Amino acid sequence: MPFSELLILVGTTTGNAEYTAQAIELDCADLVPGIQVLRMDAQGPDVFGTPQDMARRLVLICCSTYGSGDVPDNAQAFYARLDEEPRDLSSLRYGVIALGDASYVNTFAGGGKRFDERLSGLGATRLGEIFIHDATSGDAPEETGLAWARQWLQEVQNA
Repeated sequence: MPFSELLILVGTTTGNAEYTAQAIELDCADLVPGIQVLRMDAQGPDVFGTPQDMARRLVLICCSTYGSGDVPDNAQAFYARLDEEPRDLSSLRYGVIALGDASYVNTFAGGGKRFDERLSGLGATRLGEIFIHDATSGDAPEETGLAWARQWLQEVQNA
């Protein structure tokens, strides 16, 4: 069954993850009818909705990395609340765009990877591979992230 909604949750420090999410919102309306972009500030596990909501809604985590492989400041409270207020996310299907800098070998793209681990631990199912953008590549994350998201959405909607 195709998804009728895409919820993009953004964890960002410098704005790159937010620009990427906005590019996806603007360019992918032909692939999923309802797209909503929300910064992770002040969000909690209830943002995922009911199991019925999760059945029609696809979630995309678009997250940069901060410090030593951590989630960005605006995502830290949301990340913590996923543990503090655990809920069954077995109906949730999601994807991840993880932004990072490959020169930090041990913590590269850690913010997005941490969300992947946390959601998976709560029973959610990741669809496809994590898309990792390397800031040292010289490619704009909103361009490469958008290209990945279009292909990912096409595959997910046709599965």
